[in-house]
Amino acid sequence: MIPATIVQGHRVASGLNGNPRFPGGTLRMQLPFFRDLGLDLSSYHLGTLNVSIAPLSYRVVKPKFTFRDVKWHPTEPAEFFSFFDVIVHRDDAQPVSGLIYFPHPETKPEHFQKPDVLELLLPWTAGLAYDGKIQLEVPGAQMSFAAS
Repeated sequence: MIPATIVQGHRVASGLNGNPRFPGGTLRMQLPFFRDLGLDLSSYHLGTLNVSIAPLSYRVVKPKFTFRDVKWHPTEPAEFFSFFDVIVHRDDAQPVSGLIYFPHPETKPEHFQKPDVLELLLPWTAGLAYDGKIQLEVPGAQMSFAAS
C-alpha cells in the first residue's frame, strides 16, 4: 500500500478553473476520444483526485492502456496518455477502484504536476477532502514506487 495525501490540483480536468479553452473541463472533452480508442471513462467522475505520495516517487513500468498522439482539442497539440489500475483504501469506507490518469509530461503543453503527484479517476466518492489520508494499491507490474 502506498500512503497518499489528497492535494488540490490545477482544476483543469474538472473545468472548475473556468478556463474558456476547456469548456466543462479537459476530461469531458477527452472522453469521446478515449472511448473511440477502447477506454470508456463514463463511469468515473469528470475530474481527477490529485494525491501526493511524497516522500515516495513513482516509475512507470507497463501501463494498462497507452494512447499516443491523441488530438482531443482543436488548437492544442496531440498528447500521449497512459492509465494504470488503482484501488483507493480509506479507514472509513470500502475500497474504491479506479485508474491513474497520466498525461505524458513530454507531450503535455502546460499544467504540469509535481513529480510526487498522481491524478486519480474514480467514481464520485463522498468524504474525500484536501489533506485527507488514503492508501493506494497499484499493481507492481504497472507502476513501481520508491523513496525519492
